[in-house]
Amino acid sequence: MTLEKPSATTSRDKSATLPRQRLGFAAATVSLVAVFAASGAPIPLYERYRTAVALTTGDLSIAAVAYFVAVMITLVLLGRLSDHIGRRIITLTAVLLAAAGSLALLDVTGLGTLVAGRALQGAACGLASSGMAAYAIDLAPDRPRWLAATVVAAAPLVGLTLGSVGSGALAEYAPAPEQTPYLTVLLALILCAVLVLLSPEPVARSTGALASLYPRVHIPHAIRPLLPASIAVFVATWALGGFYQAFSPTISAQSFDTTNTLVAGIVFASFMAPYAFGGLLTGRLTPVGAQRAGILVFSVAVAGVVIGLRTGTVLTMIVCGMVAGAAQGAAFTGSMRRLLPRTSADERAGLMATVYLFSYGGAAVPSLVSGRLTASGVSLETISLGYAALAIIGAATVLMSSRRTRSRVQHHEETDRDR
Repeated sequence: MTLEKPSATTSRDKSATLPRQRLGFAAATVSLVAVFAASGAPIPLYERYRTAVALTTGDLSIAAVAYFVAVMITLVLLGRLSDHIGRRIITLTAVLLAAAGSLALLDVTGLGTLVAGRALQGAACGLASSGMAAYAIDLAPDRPRWLAATVVAAAPLVGLTLGSVGSGALAEYAPAPEQTPYLTVLLALILCAVLVLLSPEPVARSTGALASLYPRVHIPHAIRPLLPASIAVFVATWALGGFYQAFSPTISAQSFDTTNTLVAGIVFASFMAPYAFGGLLTGRLTPVGAQRAGILVFSVAVAGVVIGLRTGTVLTMIVCGMVAGAAQGAAFTGSMRRLLPRTSADERAGLMATVYLFSYGGAAVPSLVSGRLTASGVSLETISLGYAALAIIGAATVLMSSRRTRSRVQHHEETDRDR
């Protein structure tokens, strides 16, 4: 197939009238939520898998790491592909991979099945974090200006929340408890695929698709001064998300003395759900203000989570987890609002791939270390101290980086305005 000449910027489909553009934005947003909902569905079932098929807490962390690694590999290899073959086909591929992962998890017989399903879901989330997120940005309305950044920052966490809580409820109270959550997700993904097929393609096909598969972390020159603070936010906040993903069922079993899957989903959601609320709060703050305030509040809240775990005070742990989730949303969205305006349309997929590569790396490495520590008999209460340390380091990095780059970025922005 002969590809069209590459264009310097994203070009709207000529048939993309305003109603179709709005449909496309809605389809991209709903699909982004649904793909991450599929990846959240297995989490409340981890404790059930652990007892039913003789898995260990370390095995569960391996499953989480398999998911994170699959996301990162997909981001590195395929993160820029949608710039060349289009956003819509990448979005459809992500939806299909998420469906395949859900099908694989319909019958978990051991660690191999769980890892395979989680890897497929990870690949789906990798494509969603790059091409699908860029799809939503391309078709987002011009007003309000913060909408695109809020959607790409919040949709994954909203999806994880809906998937975990919904799966927990269905697994506890619906028939076929280990199949119904995945069948429900499959129906949602089919609907998303139909909506995407009806949506416009905002990107013209271009040459260079094969070259884009060469592993490369794409960092647009204009955002490099902002990266130290942004990476600190991504790593510190997503690390705690990895902790909740791997261990929330175990925490609910130990703290609440229950294996109720809905409770496990709620413990996970207590951190994930407030994320969207925190992102919305940034609409009245400057991007750098949201970033700094978010990471500072986050570090204090993580300390509260650690105290709750170590003292056995469940209420403290839940409330501080909710505050940490909202603060993560503020810090992450603030970071995205700083980065997005400084990138061109044809850099968006690469930018999103880079952002989520650092984010998932921040979740994967601590999860891998935590899994090895739990296998050696180290308690979750002790392991949580490491996550508090990461949060404090992240806050310190943001404050120091903001001071160093403030004058440089202001000068750059004034120069842009003069042009």
